[in-house]
Amino acid sequence: MDHSVLKAQPVVDDFVAPSCNEYVKILYQDDDILLVSKPSGLLSLSGKNPLNWDSLHYRLVHGQAGMTPPFVGAKLAHRLDFGTSGIALVALNAHSAKHLNKQFQQRTIVKRYSAILEGWLKDDEGLINAPISKDKEHFPLVKICAITGKAALTEYKVIKRLDQPKRSVVQFIPHTGRTHQLRIHSQLLGHPILGCDLYNSKHSAQLAERLLLHASDLSFQHPISGEQFHAQCMSDF
Repeated sequence: MDHSVLKAQPVVDDFVAPSCNEYVKILYQDDDILLVSKPSGLLSLSGKNPLNWDSLHYRLVHGQAGMTPPFVGAKLAHRLDFGTSGIALVALNAHSAKHLNKQFQQRTIVKRYSAILEGWLKDDEGLINAPISKDKEHFPLVKICAITGKAALTEYKVIKRLDQPKRSVVQFIPHTGRTHQLRIHSQLLGHPILGCDLYNSKHSAQLAERLLLHASDLSFQHPISGEQFHAQCMSDF
């Protein structure tokens, strides 16, 4: 057999999301946008695997019986990870989608997240500057890589320190939007987010039943009126 040419093995994503019994809640609605609260354990978009049909987008487009009507033209302006809860911004028409996408691309939208990290951080606040790249050998993980990584910048501030065991309640402001940015940057600090199944320590994944990461605040310009919006949805942890 000729082994001189090795074909790259296709990436297999065999993840099947467990059922999410929490509802998507509408925080704000007008003719052009929605602000919704996504529960932890719900995909933002339906997966390629037909078993992963349930998602934030699916529920918006098809409605939630007795809870929310269908928004057939709904388009997610950004995505939250499967385990992340909190505010998501949704466009209800093509013009709004284009305008919001431009704001995200230009990084004029300010996002804030709440998280609980393992241990006590040494500094009360700081800036994590560590480029992130796909980890092709360990899908779906990403990695810190100065050579192939894209710029990733995260601002953090310790809100409170908890005891027994030692934990830190932290506010994150990501200045870039890389995949898994907050999770891998927390691990890089030596203080992974509790409940994270991908970027963890020996004990951090067992210290919470879910990923303790929540999109708490979103500041942006309304795509039609131009009004500055600040939306807030506090976490339940």
